[in-house]
Amino acid sequence: MFKRFSAEEQSLQGKKTLLVIMIVLVATVLLTDTLPADPSDYGFFSVMPAIFLIVYIFATRRILEALVLASLFGFIMVSRPETMGNDASWMANTFENFSSAALSVMMDEDIAFLIIVCGLMGSIIALIEKAGGSYAFGEWIASKAKTKKSSLLCTWFLGVVIFIDDYMNSLTVGSCMTKLTDKHKVPREFLSYVVDSTAAPLCVIIPISTWAIFCSRILETNGWAPAGEGLRYFVKTIPYNFYGWIAAIMVPLVILGIVPIFGPMKEAFHRVAQGGPLAPPGSEKIDIRAGKDSVVPTNPKVMNMFVPIAVLIVSTVIMDCDMQKGVLTTVAFMFVFYMWQGVMTAEEFMDLVLEGLKNMLMPIMLMILAFLFAAVNDQIHFTYYVITAATEFVTPTLLPLIVFIALSITEFITGTNWGMYIIALPIVIPLAQNLGADVTLAVSAVLSAGVFGSHICFYSDATVVTSAATGCSNFDHAVTQAPYGILCAAISALLFLITGFVIN
Repeated sequence: MFKRFSAEEQSLQGKKTLLVIMIVLVATVLLTDTLPADPSDYGFFSVMPAIFLIVYIFATRRILEALVLASLFGFIMVSRPETMGNDASWMANTFENFSSAALSVMMDEDIAFLIIVCGLMGSIIALIEKAGGSYAFGEWIASKAKTKKSSLLCTWFLGVVIFIDDYMNSLTVGSCMTKLTDKHKVPREFLSYVVDSTAAPLCVIIPISTWAIFCSRILETNGWAPAGEGLRYFVKTIPYNFYGWIAAIMVPLVILGIVPIFGPMKEAFHRVAQGGPLAPPGSEKIDIRAGKDSVVPTNPKVMNMFVPIAVLIVSTVIMDCDMQKGVLTTVAFMFVFYMWQGVMTAEEFMDLVLEGLKNMLMPIMLMILAFLFAAVNDQIHFTYYVITAATEFVTPTLLPLIVFIALSITEFITGTNWGMYIIALPIVIPLAQNLGADVTLAVSAVLSAGVFGSHICFYSDATVVTSAATGCSNFDHAVTQAPYGILCAAISALLFLITGFVIN
């Protein structure tokens, strides 16, 4: 539960927050006095907003606020050197740059895709629940999975089956399996880990997925794969996408106790064992089911969940793995399917579509701010600096390892895996070719880094969508999942090192 403050305490908290913000802004302005006019020459200074972001998140646990301030930090860095000595001008310039970037982000095709897909996935989940599909599925799966381990293994297996898209995977599996795992007293943090680790990790190692289509196009755009052969070149990377393989395999090992529960996850289990809540405090802010009373449908049917999900998967696949078209097709199908059964009226259907969209506002807002922060990082050349600094003295054998480590850090900061791919692959591919390193292995390192970095990032789409579906605070989800992600990353790094020596 949230801590309740008196009026006096609230006033004090507000003043303290305002004071911290003013100190940050003044410190940023002073810092910019030492910056060169060209952002491409910032060097180490380009990592300052990222450092501030991580420190602020751990100090306050307020991620929305941290993303806004870190973005403003970056925009001041970009704006002030252009108008040094003219305070009014640089303030106006900062505001203009911030406003322009916010508009550009909102008009970006990826953000439009995110709003449509995530928003309508929320609608699909709300419709399935109203039609009794979720309830019927919960009753059916509860009769099969009668223990904690079996319920978690079913969650993992369902995640493996729904491999087409990580958003689809996380939202569908998380929303379907929460009630069952709650029944067996599974901490929401652990459910989030299981769901998250069978989403993106599988999408990056399966050629029939939205990730495969996206990555194959980038490989063609950057000249490594000939036109029309991007998917074939993506398939070459699959054996070397070590993090995807290891993260997915690690889940059943942890469920079965072969790999023990440790770190902050152990504390979550202890909380629940002591009679504490299944979800950590603050989870209701992101939970798409928060505040809704559980109502038993009059005539629940499993087909009211399975049929729409089957339509979603099939329509996405046959439309060239276009998730947006798949979601739109599914909503249209559900209207006919549910109207024919008479489980709801047309007015109720549209109300539920809007309710589902509303439920996804918090997750979507987090991801939009993450994109805004990534946009200013592009302007101060953060990713470019990290890659070039890390690979300055690299050898062909060490390139995959260094790329994996450097881009994992970059992705952890920016939280936009596909966005990172767009920036990093045009740098890594020619670098590997010039060094005479194995390009397939180098590209695999980039892809693996994108999955790992987004896994442990507090505000990445993977973390936010999973948290929304499972009803777990995204901060607690990221913190509890991080030790397992780091363990998988350490094994992956070792494999990239060994493979780099063997192949190169």
